[in-house]
Amino acid sequence: MSEVNYKSPLYIQLREVIRSKIEDGEYPIGTAIPSESQLSETYKLNPLSVRSALAALKYEGLLRSVQGKGVYVNGPKTERDLETLGGFRQTMDERSIDAHTRVLIKALRPAGPYYSRLLDLAEEDQVWFTKRIDYMNKEPVALEEIYIPEKLLPSYGDVDIELFSIYDIFIWNDLCPTDADQTLRVVYLEPSKAKLINLTSDHAVMELSNLTRDAKGRRIEFARNYVRPDKIEFITHYAKEW
Repeated sequence: MSEVNYKSPLYIQLREVIRSKIEDGEYPIGTAIPSESQLSETYKLNPLSVRSALAALKYEGLLRSVQGKGVYVNGPKTERDLETLGGFRQTMDERSIDAHTRVLIKALRPAGPYYSRLLDLAEEDQVWFTKRIDYMNKEPVALEEIYIPEKLLPSYGDVDIELFSIYDIFIWNDLCPTDADQTLRVVYLEPSKAKLINLTSDHAVMELSNLTRDAKGRRIEFARNYVRPDKIEFITHYAKEW
């Protein structure tokens, strides 16, 4: 269905038009749909009918309204526990901590010699590079640098990663993270990076690096997190079977 007629209530018709566009991928998961005024003009409907259609889809969980930004396509909910792989936002959500991220850079760049080896790419292959700051209770706690192969996630550039978790984006695109190699060390940041998380360059931070693979063994992400040790601690659980 791509247009509305007068055989059934108009808001129900528009609801199904939008649903079809979501299912067909015209409105990808994690991206904004046209505004109420744009939908009203496109389908020649009054604002109340448009609002009712959107409200029904929000109630179903297909859409999500973000104040000041618009209405976004939601992905399916995923269940997690603290023993499985997960990113910053879902870990904070699971602990009921007020958290958000601010994206500084999100762009394509060549993998180059270093990241091509890490991610099993050719040097000229493109990777999505993201630099962002993680906030906990409105205070910066970590600086993240993330590299994702463009050929595995071409739609990444259209998704608002300040609203949606990167791990959810992986799952929605059949790139389910299954295992990772992690390295933890103590480093000192250059002044420009330290300033981003309210530190000076003489303060040591924890550098946590993760190389993540999916169920098919593909290397889907390399992430380097610089974490303030005065704000976050890492806990590892060990068990021995007798």
